[in-house]
Amino acid sequence: MNRSIKLIRNLFLLACVAVALPSYAQSNAPANASESKIRDIDGVAAVVNTGFVTRKEIDDRIATIAKQGGGAAMPDKETLRKQVLERLIVEKIQLQDAEQSGISVSSAELDKIIADIAARNKLTMAEFRATIMKSGSSFERYREMLRDDIIVTRFREREVDSQIKISDAEVDNYISERTQAMNAPAANAPAAGGQEELDVAQIFIPVDANAGPGTIAEARKQADSLLREARGDVDFLQLGAKAAKENPRIKFQNLGYRTPDRLPQLFLEAVRNIGPGQLANTVVKSPAGFHVLKVLDRRVMVAASQAPTPVATGDTTPKNITITETNARHILLRNRAGLTDADAERRLSGYRDQVRAKAADFGELAKKHSEDGSAANGGVLGWMSPGQLVPEFEFAMNRLQIGEVSNPVKTEFGWHLIQVLERREAQLTVEKQREFARAAIRERKFEQLYQDWLRQLRDTATVRILNLDNVAR
Repeated sequence: MNRSIKLIRNLFLLACVAVALPSYAQSNAPANASESKIRDIDGVAAVVNTGFVTRKEIDDRIATIAKQGGGAAMPDKETLRKQVLERLIVEKIQLQDAEQSGISVSSAELDKIIADIAARNKLTMAEFRATIMKSGSSFERYREMLRDDIIVTRFREREVDSQIKISDAEVDNYISERTQAMNAPAANAPAAGGQEELDVAQIFIPVDANAGPGTIAEARKQADSLLREARGDVDFLQLGAKAAKENPRIKFQNLGYRTPDRLPQLFLEAVRNIGPGQLANTVVKSPAGFHVLKVLDRRVMVAASQAPTPVATGDTTPKNITITETNARHILLRNRAGLTDADAERRLSGYRDQVRAKAADFGELAKKHSEDGSAANGGVLGWMSPGQLVPEFEFAMNRLQIGEVSNPVKTEFGWHLIQVLERREAQLTVEKQREFARAAIRERKFEQLYQDWLRQLRDTATVRILNLDNVAR
């Protein structure tokens, strides 16, 4: 049971890493008359071991990408078809190898997983079917795609995840490096005592929690493209505003000055040693999507009576770190069929106005209207450390004063209204630091192992490209 729940939660977040395109060295010409006959009659674009990829599959995947892309610019037709074909080939190889290894999903197990997905979205099975069909896919096709995703995920878990080994020495080294980075003066930061603040801006490409491989790969590619463009002679603020204007799904945010403990941990790791005017070296991936980050400025706030304090850089012994924790509550309206963004924003704005006018209590409204497990407790989430919440929620929460109510905030889970109850200084224990270090090391190793595994599968498969076009040649 726990494995099924874990699988549902992680299925689309961990199974889909963008695949680098190998060279198209295969011949596009049919090897013999038989292949030509297959190509012309059945619309086969490529033969993959004992299976094949059809031109219709390519067309369907391109249509899905276009629909989910929110108007984002796509490559030219020929390039896009090559990219999609390559992804379909790699997916086909994984499915073939997984099934040969005896990995399968029974119809009863698949029914249970689908029922759990519907329940998590607070939908009956009839409503869930209607939602799938409304998206343009038949329910039978959805079942088939979900089954394939589960099989590939389990295959990857067995072949890749199980190979990741992390030693205590690696964890110690990771913490030591972080301790040195925290103790050392930031690059180009003013040499003065006091607490440092970073002014960070981001271009954010969101990815829904239930997005498929094509959508995730396209979002990553778009983020990489924006990062390359930002490295050129362009104004980051203008680039972000332009990207958001061209594609409404893309968000551009200037987060303003923040102390390190008020930045998500993923962001802090990416920009910790970056000077003013510099970009994070790579795109940051979070559960909510992909982030292109730039440090606009760094400064140290010093009280008038405070003398500069020397910074000790030699001690790398792991120690507890002081962080700011926030106790907040929220009202959540989940993404679901029949509730538009405009309707959700309007409803939450009404609740906000009632609370601000003292015509209603936030906790009572949360009990009546919030659509998550915190509703029974008046929407209280408890004490949260930096990096525990999705970035959009955390950004909005960190800007609030105690008792203040936010404007409606959109995240991958739906629309939120947030109120901060308390803040406190707390200790991030060495034990917690080791947990974070182990997770960060695992993520880094997984990325490399997964890409190597995919390349090995691709290189050892027998693949022949027959006809990539959507009409017979």
